[in-house]
Amino acid sequence: MSKHAALLPTTYARTIEAWLAEDIPAFDYGGYVVGDDVKVATLYCKSPGVLAGIPFFNEVFRQTGCSVEWSFEEGVEIIPHEGKVVVAEVRGAARRILMGERLALNILARCSGVASRARRLRQLADNAGFAGVVAGTRKTTPGFRLVEKYGMQVGGADTHRMDLSSMVMLKDNHVWATGSITKAVAEARAVAGFSVKIEVECQSEADAIEAIEAGADIVMLDNFGPEQLRASALNIKANCPGHQHVLIEASGGITEETAADYMGPGIDIISFGTMTQGVPHVDFSLKIAH
Repeated sequence: MSKHAALLPTTYARTIEAWLAEDIPAFDYGGYVVGDDVKVATLYCKSPGVLAGIPFFNEVFRQTGCSVEWSFEEGVEIIPHEGKVVVAEVRGAARRILMGERLALNILARCSGVASRARRLRQLADNAGFAGVVAGTRKTTPGFRLVEKYGMQVGGADTHRMDLSSMVMLKDNHVWATGSITKAVAEARAVAGFSVKIEVECQSEADAIEAIEAGADIVMLDNFGPEQLRASALNIKANCPGHQHVLIEASGGITEETAADYMGPGIDIISFGTMTQGVPHVDFSLKIAH
């Protein structure tokens, strides 16, 4: 049902276990009321969006002793007709269905919301003829990063770095604390070695050229206006002819509404904090047959 499930670390099952424990720290009073009669609950999608988060949803109900049968593949865009569409069925003891209901729905709604925005941004780029990378950021919900990064993947976007260990990103505070871009890059390279890329956040063309000459692999042009960004990207590449491997990333305040203005031939990556921040969720509900 999901080709992306193979990406997930084995630890995600423990994360689900911890989330279930958070929701049921003591007695499950409502579960006592409904008992252990076997029931079937129908999962409905009630708003348009890309279906994402199936492995997490499945794991919730695996741990509560239920089974799930899906009507759609992950990554499909669902458009409800007449208010809702059946997406899956969950079978198990009534109390065990309800034990996992809210957690499973929360995960699916959030993950699908991120995937939906990622898909729209990638499609927007394709429609604009932008062949570069459309990426998220590390601006994720604490404890929920794996789900949100997974949603980016399903939606067709790049996850960007997963964490502080995945790539060195030297931002303004790193540079100010170290004293210069050149020194910060040198210090980073000394410990990160050849296998880890280094990116430097730059406030000007001069910053970017210094970063490239110091050995950065990626320069981020942060909070540039659209016209300034497109011109600066071309200028930087023209002034660094021996460094064609260096990538230029645009970031900072770019939204779904303004993204097309930032797309140009000198830009390799556009990253969006809004891929995870302020994302509307896809509306799902789970109803036991009666």
